[in-house]
This record gives sequence, C-alpha cells and structure tokens, in this order.
Amino acid sequence: MDNDKLAKEIVQEVDKKKDEIIDFLAKLISFQSVTGNEGPIQEYISEYLKRLNLEVDIWEPDHEALKRHPAYVPVENGYENRPNVVGKLAGSGDGKSLLFNGHVDVIPAKPENWETDPWEAVVKDGKMYGRGASDMKAGDAAMTMAIKVLHDLGIEPKGDVFLEYVVDEEISGNGTIACIQRGYKADAGISCEAGDMEIQPATTGSMWFEIEVEGKSASMSRRWEAVSALDKGYMIARWISEFEEERIKTIKHPLYPDTRGSLACFVGMFNAGTYPSAPPARCIIKGRMGALPGEIPSEAQKSFINYILERAKRDPWLKDHPPKVAFKGYYAEPAEISSDFPLVGTIKKVYKTVMNNEAVVKGHDGAADTRFLINYGDTPTVIFGPGTISQMHADNEWVSVDNLINSVKILALTILEWCGY
Repeated sequence: MDNDKLAKEIVQEVDKKKDEIIDFLAKLISFQSVTGNEGPIQEYISEYLKRLNLEVDIWEPDHEALKRHPAYVPVENGYENRPNVVGKLAGSGDGKSLLFNGHVDVIPAKPENWETDPWEAVVKDGKMYGRGASDMKAGDAAMTMAIKVLHDLGIEPKGDVFLEYVVDEEISGNGTIACIQRGYKADAGISCEAGDMEIQPATTGSMWFEIEVEGKSASMSRRWEAVSALDKGYMIARWISEFEEERIKTIKHPLYPDTRGSLACFVGMFNAGTYPSAPPARCIIKGRMGALPGEIPSEAQKSFINYILERAKRDPWLKDHPPKVAFKGYYAEPAEISSDFPLVGTIKKVYKTVMNNEAVVKGHDGAADTRFLINYGDTPTVIFGPGTISQMHADNEWVSVDNLINSVKILALTILEWCGY
C-alpha cells in the first residue's frame, strides 16, 4: 500500500473482527448447500450483502441459454430455486474494476465418516472443521468480509468491485457461465478457491474417459474357452498407468514443477461380469485424465485413445476385438494468464506487506471456474484463497483459521491497491 497508515488500520480492523469472521464462516458451513440445494444459503448471502449497501442481483440461471454456451457442461437438473447472487460495490471514481468469484455448493458429507458434525463448524487447534471449510466457503467468507471491513471503515474503492456467489460448481461450473452470459466482467478477477494462500494464475484441465472391453464368456465347466473381459480390462488399466508415467516425464510447465497431481490419469471405476459363476464377457472402465495449460484438450484425448488402441493391437484377442475408448461426462479445459499480469504483482506486493515474506506463485492442481472467466469471460483471473487443496472433498474437512484471517487482510488491501481509493 502507498499509504502505510491506512494499510495498518485495515489490518488492525481485521484483527478486531476475528471472531466475527469466524462466526460468519461457521454460519455458511451450517447451510447444507450440497449441489442442488443452494437456495437457502444464497438467500442468506443476498440479505447480508444488502446490509453492506451493495447492489444485489439474484437470479436463476437460464438452463436453455446455458445449453447454447460452448463451455456448457450437461446436467440433468435445472436451476429452479438455485439462484446465483452477485453483489456490486460501485466505485467512486475511475479506478480499475475487480471481480471475486466463489461457489456456494459443496459435495455431500456422510456424518458417520466424520469426527464432528459436518454441518456444525468446530474450531480446534487453529483449524475450523466442517463441510466446505476449505472448498470453498472460507473463500466466500474472506471476500465478503474484506468488503465488510472497508464498509465499516468508510473506505470507498474508486473502481467497481463484484462479488459472485455461484451455484453448481461441483458438477459443472454452469453457475459461473451464467454470470458471464449476464454480462459480468472486470479488468481482473480473483477466484477465492482453495489455493493454499498461493497466487495461482493457471489451472489444469480434467476429463473423464470410458473404455468398453469385449471378452467371450463360456460355461464354468469349460472356463479355458472363455476370454475374460476382466483380465483384459486389468491389462488396460496397467496401460493407463504407463500412459500417465510417460506424460509426467515428458510434459512440463513452469508453474507446475511437480506434474504428478496435474497430469493424474487413473481408473476410478472398474466393472465386469454379470454373474459370480460366469466368466465376464464385458468390462467397463471409467477414469479421469488431467491436462496442463498450453495443451489442446482434444489432442491430449486423441493421444490417450491412440495409446490404448496401439497397445491393443499387440494382444492376440484385442487386436481383433479392439476396446471402445471415448471421453464422456465431466470436461474442464485448462486455462492460464501470464504470471506477469499486473494483478499478480499487486497481490504479491500486498502479501509481503501482510505476511512479511514472499508469496508462492504456481499453478492450481485441478479444475476451477477460472477457466470460464479467462477463456470466455474477458476477465483475467487468478486463484487466491485460504482453503487448502488437500482438504477438498475430504472427510473431516478443515481450514486454517490463520489463513482465513490473513486472506481477509490481503483481499481488502488488494481491492484498494488495484481499484484505487
């Protein structure tokens, strides 16, 4: 910050509000906003934003309009009673605009697998536990409370600030697409997704594949006449692991020094057979393949398909009964902005002011809604949030309370540094 006194005042105000920030996150966790049930939490958030004197836009995404978008991910259910919420803090002058993006939906939680109630936040040993604590209600809380701190201090940014709270991220990302279709964009964006307090200008792609393997059944009394689709499927599963190993060795990116997570390619489902005492004639393999920024997803998919089919040609059975390999279901393309983009430098500067050390700049492992904002939304966006990626979708999910509080400080100061005041 150019004004050290103001920066110190904001940091002190966040520290004063520590309990309030924790309570706000706990309230968000209390909503069982599993994908498809986002209505109640969105009503709460919209009312909270109105009390901060923000302009609040709340609407149900148009499913038919979404289907016409090139990045639309097919979903079975529509968006009735599942609104998006966007709060706008209108700038007081001609400063640059900044857009924050966060999703409110979470994956299901089985209470029997948790040590605490997943829908009742518990703070223990510096961590807050609860479903969505890291993914990504802590991020939602951080961006909201950053605005509240400025509001309570009477500080007005010059540029417009947008807060997007979207639905259906865990399944599709269509909530963010709906914001783009509604016309929301800014000079830069921050997704407060779980990013371990790192500045992440890139995100990887994620694609689901399906392989159908044909075998030949036979009587249990003449098993040697059968060709087990299970055995052939197991062989193909090994090929998939070998394909992953080759990609990890050969495909590189400066923001991904360790590509094992970003290029993960593995079998997640394996089904064969219809009866315990009949050799299986069919096997279905389903799995996930990652892609680095800079890769063309269609070419990465083609390389996977060709790898499996070429290996199949060496097998006496599969060469005449080739497996059917296709990509279907979930699809997320990679995306990135330059590490030299000005917002990256702004966050780095603010991070050092608050944390007294240098920020880590690296890529995000896994898909994120930044792909829509970067590739289709005319909003260069980075990920920066308090959640930790190792806790995404985990039982006994937690977020560091210190990261939560420090992220509010960093986001509040970033708003003023970027937008002016």
